[in-house]
Amino acid sequence: MSEPAPRPGRRRPRRAAGPARLLRYLYRIPLLLLHLLLPLPLTLLCQAPGLRELRIGSESLGDRAVRAWSGGLMWVFGFRLRRIGQPLRGPVLFVANHVSWVDIEMLHSQRMMGFVAKREIASWPVVGWLATLGQTIYHQRGNTDSLAGVIAVMLQRLRQGRAVGVFPEGRTRGGDEVGPFHARIFQAAVEAGVPVQPVALRYGHRGEAQTVVAFGPRESFFANFVRLLGEPARTAEVHFLAPVQPGELDGRRRIAEVCRERIVAAMEGPAA
Repeated sequence: MSEPAPRPGRRRPRRAAGPARLLRYLYRIPLLLLHLLLPLPLTLLCQAPGLRELRIGSESLGDRAVRAWSGGLMWVFGFRLRRIGQPLRGPVLFVANHVSWVDIEMLHSQRMMGFVAKREIASWPVVGWLATLGQTIYHQRGNTDSLAGVIAVMLQRLRQGRAVGVFPEGRTRGGDEVGPFHARIFQAAVEAGVPVQPVALRYGHRGEAQTVVAFGPRESFFANFVRLLGEPARTAEVHFLAPVQPGELDGRRRIAEVCRERIVAAMEGPAA
């Protein structure tokens, strides 16, 4: 996929010198292996019938385990999470800007939700497997029948009282802009009568690292995964913004426009 040129006035952060990157690989690779070998089996165990449904406070043991594992993975990669606002409880459609595969892990670290994602993610190492474990709804891009089926599954889950997360841009865009939102994906929330909460995902100080975290031109998932493992530590902000309540706005297109406006405003705001 191609990467648009950065906006005027926003410089792409320089990649750290070779020795510093090598040093980060030397301690992060063992941490990643430990995260796969120790916490991951425990996360799997917590998904077993009988354990998964156990309640710990307001969430199940299975959901809490996935959240903890995702938060740990973000820490291994050097992301220091900062949450602004609170995710709604109950059935909610969460909509966020899309930068990279990291977005899914960051959101899963905050609130369990079944994502709508492209089918190719299922074959990605580690992240694809975790995405499936995290109740991802896979969509074949460009396939109208697939989208109709996805919306039907979204509607079913929302009516069951579960949360769903979507990236209404439909794809990543290099990190330098928030693209237009596809309104059709909001139809499930309209029919289910549930709130839609926009979420702004921002990497680095005031989003200066968006283009670093995003996929580069023709960069594969594996290449991006390895590159980010060697990046300097930086903040990762997740902004849970004012939701659109059922019946507050007329039609899915208007809901999509307002959600995008709120995300763009948060992306351009001061550092949290």
